[in-house]
Amino acid sequence: MSGHGAGVDFYYSFADWFAMNPQDILRYVDSLHMEKNIDKELVFAAIEAALQTAARRQYGEEADITVSVDRSNGRVGAILDGDELGDDQIGRIGAQTAKQVIIQKVREAERDSLINEYHEQIGDTVAGIIGRVEGGVATVNLGNVEAILPRSEQIPGETLHAGERVRAVVFEVRSAGNRVRVVLSRTRTQLVQRLFEQEIPELSEGVISVNSISREPGYRSKVAVSSVDSQIDPIAVCVGYRGSRIKAVREELAGEHIDVVRYNDDPEILIPNALQPAEVEQVLLCDMIGRAIVLVQEDQLSLAIGRRGQNVRLASKLCGWDIEIMTGGELEEQIERAVGAFSQLDDMTPEISQVLVEQGYLSYDDLSVIEPDQFVEISGLSEAQVDRIVEMAEEKAEEAEVAAAEERQARKERERLEKGQQAAAEVVAAQQPAAEAPAAEEPAAEEPAAEEPAAEEPAAEEPAAEEPAAEEPAAEEPAAEAEVPAEPVAEEPSAEGDQPVRQD
Repeated sequence: MSGHGAGVDFYYSFADWFAMNPQDILRYVDSLHMEKNIDKELVFAAIEAALQTAARRQYGEEADITVSVDRSNGRVGAILDGDELGDDQIGRIGAQTAKQVIIQKVREAERDSLINEYHEQIGDTVAGIIGRVEGGVATVNLGNVEAILPRSEQIPGETLHAGERVRAVVFEVRSAGNRVRVVLSRTRTQLVQRLFEQEIPELSEGVISVNSISREPGYRSKVAVSSVDSQIDPIAVCVGYRGSRIKAVREELAGEHIDVVRYNDDPEILIPNALQPAEVEQVLLCDMIGRAIVLVQEDQLSLAIGRRGQNVRLASKLCGWDIEIMTGGELEEQIERAVGAFSQLDDMTPEISQVLVEQGYLSYDDLSVIEPDQFVEISGLSEAQVDRIVEMAEEKAEEAEVAAAEERQARKERERLEKGQQAAAEVVAAQQPAAEAPAAEEPAAEEPAAEEPAAEEPAAEEPAAEEPAAEEPAAEEPAAEAEVPAEPVAEEPSAEGDQPVRQD
């Protein structure tokens, strides 16, 4: 007997089994337990609660009545005001009321069972078939529940189609009435972790381990791995023969690039590994503020930062340090600038400023978030002096932020004006040749007649003398056209694009 069939028969023949067929009750409970994964005790309790509710409607809400179902043989018993009811009395209990209550209780039990099942799978991968995609939101059939994959949890750039098989991690589980709402994700780092575990048996065997993952979905992930056996290269194990293993993971992630790096407990070793393929000269750790200043050669600067700062961002997340990339010359300039700025604050000496800079505090913004007790310990100043310095640093940081915002706005305005001028110049350049086309054709018609005499014949010079006057507008046109390339030459956006990136 199937669970569905048993449920339908049970619901619609409820009045008959008041007669009472204990074996049908037991079969129904077993069916729900096996096919719906509902605990048997929950089903028995639901039946008892339903019969008790119906009995009170039959005998009065004030009646002291208890209904029980024998777990071993399925027989229903009831006690009213201390007296046991016979089968004929139990049969008078409202069957329709009991049926509705049981249906509700069973649905609630089924919902709770699914919630518990998927709560245990949060962070684990599940596979399902995409049912439909509407408004960017995909529904995924997982077999016993229909989950959703929101647009925000999809890998940027990937396109999902109905009927496709998809793998995702369970991100959130909650109840919605009698239904279970399971939310999936393909953007979480757990998906990379689980895919590695599925493709690389050595992970489940404990030979190698994934220590840290950072990810920008759809673009790049960095995975730090280590091995318990010094003879085993964890990177080679993860990549696989000719890249077969890492290729399988990439295909599941819509072609996302994956960098596998060697993990180390020492940040001075891990950070250069995380910034590969850039070559790092030196790592300066500022423990008090969790910052790592990484020095590189000029030709390695853009490689270490990465496109739009992606490489350094992922390395920072992977290592747990705020990484700042710069050259040795830039560091010296920044130190000199910071010492000079800090020394202008009340009660600050160049010596204290130098100590703060050595601890990694390089701006008013850094100084505004320093812990007062640490500042007191470093500087030897009083708490009142430290509080005053921190307050002044906060004001300076706010002023700098306002100035930076105004400068950004001014740049945007200049860019807008430059684009407008460039567009106007292009319109003039496009219209000018069309207006001069007939004038250009007339000399072309006269040229053959002028070519018959010698090229230096005096008679031919008179028209030549008149041409400059006629070509004065044409002479202006090159000047207008010269402004067109002059606009892109000062492409501040391109210069600015690198500056924020370098700050990341």
